[in-house]
Amino acid sequence: MPEIRHTPQAPTSTRPLAPGEVIGAHRHDDHQIVYAGSGVLAVTTDAGTWFAPGTRAIWVPAGCVHAHRAHGRLDLHLLGLPADTNPLRLDAPTVLAVSPLLRELILAYTRGPLTDTPERRRLREVLLDQLRASPQQPVHLPTPSDPRLTAVCALLHADPSDSRTLAQLGTATGAAERTLSRLSRRELGMTFPQWRTQLRLYHALRLLADDMPVTTVAHHCGWSSPSAFIDVFHRAFGYTPGAHRTSAVPGTMIT
Repeated sequence: MPEIRHTPQAPTSTRPLAPGEVIGAHRHDDHQIVYAGSGVLAVTTDAGTWFAPGTRAIWVPAGCVHAHRAHGRLDLHLLGLPADTNPLRLDAPTVLAVSPLLRELILAYTRGPLTDTPERRRLREVLLDQLRASPQQPVHLPTPSDPRLTAVCALLHADPSDSRTLAQLGTATGAAERTLSRLSRRELGMTFPQWRTQLRLYHALRLLADDMPVTTVAHHCGWSSPSAFIDVFHRAFGYTPGAHRTSAVPGTMIT
């Protein structure tokens, strides 16, 4: 088992990450807000993966063991908050919507200077007010623990375009459809079709971050047509995959 690093105080900083770069498993005694100013960020725990483009941030609670992965080039902004400062009262990783104003506050606060000044304390209070108003987003890919469901999920992780029904996937892995459906609701907190959509969106974000054309991404991730992909993507993130792929400033992508 890899060593889990323990950093007592969650850092507030900005750092670039190269495509595919990983920050290994670690934990903090403080809460942390993680925001990718560009690219797509994935935060993974034993419970699953939370993923965020530039219009989202990820809340990581104090004590939570997690790892980061960059898809595309990331400008990673890390904002630490004391364990007794929890404006949303969240005790699990959560994806939050980032308005243009909140984005600018995060950028200003993490770029420093990091010295404690009255101006910086006022900036922090406005930032916390904006956090309290940030809607939570269901951009989460849970990880199952039951080996029967794990085997099915692994097939789709390997090939998101696999269009087999749950019954057909169950036949391939030796599990009954009814059992898999029950396990999906219990272990994933959603139906299997909902989980499959989340998986495809996650892979789509990764491929778009690598500058793959929208039509190719739709094919690789299993949508029947580019228009079907664009519709699902827009409903999930509030902008089109073409805007995600070409925009240089994530805060401008909301339509």
